[in-house]
Amino acid sequence: MGKHQALVHHEGDAVAVVIMDIAKGTAVSSVTLEGQDQGTVTATQDIPLGHKIALRDIEQGSDVIKYGRSIGEATQNITAGQHVHTQNVKSQRWA
Repeated sequence: MGKHQALVHHEGDAVAVVIMDIAKGTAVSSVTLEGQDQGTVTATQDIPLGHKIALRDIEQGSDVIKYGRSIGEATQNITAGQHVHTQNVKSQRWA
């Protein structure tokens, strides 16, 4: 397996995009697009290639931060390592 499994678009984002299918229990390391290490989180669910993983806990009703800005609102509590997608985020773009 490669050096990292997820990309962070902006330092400080709450989510990263996985660059391969991730199995539950996998330690997922992430880097910024510039190659800066953003740490490791353990996947709590299977996450498909191209989907988002939570890098930290996100409270229900809070903004989900990607690209350094809000991409939506958490519709439930999201824990670090959880799959972040339409089942737990209401998009601001398509609201």
